[in-house]
Amino acid sequence: MGWEEKAAKAKKGHRPSLRDWERDGLAGAFPPFAEALLASEEPYQSLEISPSGDATERRRSRERAREAGRRARRRGGGGGAGGTSADGSTTTTTTTAVPAVLDAAETSPREFHDAFEAPCVPTVIRGIPYGDRGPDRTDDAGAKAEEEEKKECDGRSHGGGAGGPDGDGREGAELSGARWPAARRWKLDALFDDSDLADRPLKCGEDDDGYTIRMKLRHFLEYLRYNRDDSPLYIFDATFDEDRSAKRILDDYRVPSYFEEDLLGLVGERRRPPYRWFLVGPCRSGTTVHIDPLGTSAWNTLVHGVKRWVLFPPHVPKSVVKGRKLLLPGEDDEAIHYFTAILPRIKRRAAASGGTGEHAGFACHEFTQFAGETVFVPRGWWHAVLNVTHTVGITQNYCSSRNFDEVWTRTRSGRKKMACTWLRRLDDARPELARRARELNRRDGFVMWEDDPEEQRRWRKKRAEKERRRREKKERKEKKKERERSRERKAKKEKWGEHRTAERRRDGDGEDGDVAMREVSPGDY
Repeated sequence: MGWEEKAAKAKKGHRPSLRDWERDGLAGAFPPFAEALLASEEPYQSLEISPSGDATERRRSRERAREAGRRARRRGGGGGAGGTSADGSTTTTTTTAVPAVLDAAETSPREFHDAFEAPCVPTVIRGIPYGDRGPDRTDDAGAKAEEEEKKECDGRSHGGGAGGPDGDGREGAELSGARWPAARRWKLDALFDDSDLADRPLKCGEDDDGYTIRMKLRHFLEYLRYNRDDSPLYIFDATFDEDRSAKRILDDYRVPSYFEEDLLGLVGERRRPPYRWFLVGPCRSGTTVHIDPLGTSAWNTLVHGVKRWVLFPPHVPKSVVKGRKLLLPGEDDEAIHYFTAILPRIKRRAAASGGTGEHAGFACHEFTQFAGETVFVPRGWWHAVLNVTHTVGITQNYCSSRNFDEVWTRTRSGRKKMACTWLRRLDDARPELARRARELNRRDGFVMWEDDPEEQRRWRKKRAEKERRRREKKERKEKKKERERSRERKAKKEKWGEHRTAERRRDGDGEDGDVAMREVSPGDY
């Protein structure tokens, strides 16, 4: 079975109700949209509605964004750009431009933690995969990068990257410091020839029952190159570390020093929820608008290609950021539809609202992420991502001491048993945070799962019900398979009967119209 059959099977499982994945013709309509993004000299755009109802739109070039980031770093941030506290209140000050743009070579972890992570300022950090010392790309290199990216989006280039020969947009530049091996290994051609990864099945979707759909990476890369789907499949794999060969991905990158503190790691890899993903996305694929789970923050490093992001502060209502009321009949809400159609309608509706009702305090921040850049998404921020070109990257969710309150209050109710284990581990490793967790419990009158017999009883009942549904579902699937096998056997018998009848007619001997009977065995056919 070739890549086309594999892709067709994966698509049928992922969205069985969608008969025609090319129905909107976006493979042909998308390149002008992508070219405009790549050619823009102002890739950072924000729309904010003031309390008086005035709409203010700001646009920034890469250089202006970097200068603003330097100023914010020198003054220690500036109070934040919005977040959600543990008690559910929100902060929406905007003294720092969103996103702040920093150079890894100029920014220490302490500066980042104090000025940007703690006050929940979304940030773009440049140069991390290149040893934190990557110089800017020259104008000529940038122009060539954009041309290569346009070709990728048109499906005319399998390899290349977002710039020079290393796919990092820095052609001919001398880079110092320790580079990630991913800077070389995660180019598309290199992945296709990678003996460790090419034949590994990676997650590219889920069926309606939540079961994982996988494709071998080499099949997916062929699909990435040739597909014409409106919203293609997207490798978003969290279990690569469980595969004997694919776990090598862990050696291809390093967790940036800004994000090394990961308190959920105390519960162990087996117990903690999925938190890191290897990403391979064709142009036009992406993720719809969402908030990261359990109050975690996230970092997302792009090694190859170009992405477009949109961010909304936590206080903007879900009904606004989703834009469901603005969908036209029959219109899809995949990432490409969101960025090309729904998001412009959301912004127009917000600008016309005068800052009243659910649009009070509305803010929306869009920007383009290039290869070599790492995006920091603070806890509680809405975000969506569109792959403008073919992309490869890595992302992780994490809990640090700066967002511990939010993660704890969500984990203790969302992952009750894991929270008990986590609290015991915090007692040993971080006793000051264990004390803080108990303070939050007392403040909210929260009782831990292991101290609440009634909650344990409900949990056991819920688990038994879940197990019962799982068994029933398995039985239904087995019965369905048996019915299909029965129909196949019946069809074979009917076909065999037709053959016998036809054979008898051919062997009729004629004079009195009688039919000469002859045994025909299945081997004759």
